[in-house]
Amino acid sequence: MSDTIESRLKAAGIDLPVAAAPAANYVSFVVTGKLLQTSGQLPIEAGKIAVTGKLGGGVSLEDGQRAARLCAVNVLAQAKAAVDGDWTRLSRLLKLTVFVASAPEFVEQHKVANGASDFLVEILGDAGRHARSAVGVPALPLDAAVEIEALFELA
Repeated sequence: MSDTIESRLKAAGIDLPVAAAPAANYVSFVVTGKLLQTSGQLPIEAGKIAVTGKLGGGVSLEDGQRAARLCAVNVLAQAKAAVDGDWTRLSRLLKLTVFVASAPEFVEQHKVANGASDFLVEILGDAGRHARSAVGVPALPLDAAVEIEALFELA
């Protein structure tokens, strides 16, 4: 599976960033038994939040999907760090929780979340098919448009 993930990332033009360090009093991920839980990941690109604001309040659906994809890239960076670069230790993605900063009238959080879900299935294959929640929230840290956390099963 390791070669497959790396080759799929390369084909998608993705160089995983170094996993971001926590910004406060928490850890970036927790491994317990056969579970890996990531902390929420923001749409960071080139060291800064790439998509800010609220969906339905100036941020387009397409930009929201891009933000979700960037969050998923950062989720994979955390997962890679958690397994010390050994993708064979990653059995499957169990669940994504997608938080979307939303104006009150915005009701397409599920479509925003597809930016992450589609990307993770593209990279992880069938092991990337997952359960998911997509939740609208009034605000996210650093005015990020999207934040995503993930739960993986380890081999």
